[in-house]
Amino acid sequence: MKEDFSIISGLPKELLQYEEIYKEQQVIKVRLERRKRRKEVTIIEGFDSSIDIKKIAAELKAKFACGGTTKNGRIELQGDHRSKVREELVKMGFPRENIIVE
Repeated sequence: MKEDFSIISGLPKELLQYEEIYKEQQVIKVRLERRKRRKEVTIIEGFDSSIDIKKIAAELKAKFACGGTTKNGRIELQGDHRSKVREELVKMGFPRENIIVE
């Protein structure tokens, strides 16, 4: 499909990296939420629907050795991981200046 589009548009294949372009346009907010019994949950939100957040959530859960889920277009990680999330998202290709940690 990408090859057909490059023939029609005349763009090189390198410019058809849609996910990378979408990552650069995202403004991601990372915040902490307290739940029942003083449980802390790190909330990561602001992803566009074109981004595979389940894949990102799986990588973050494995990296931080914690549980978590994806709900309503956001990632919820068990525990306080605000200080580490920014660095991992930058490694995944998201621009540092578009990640807001509260």
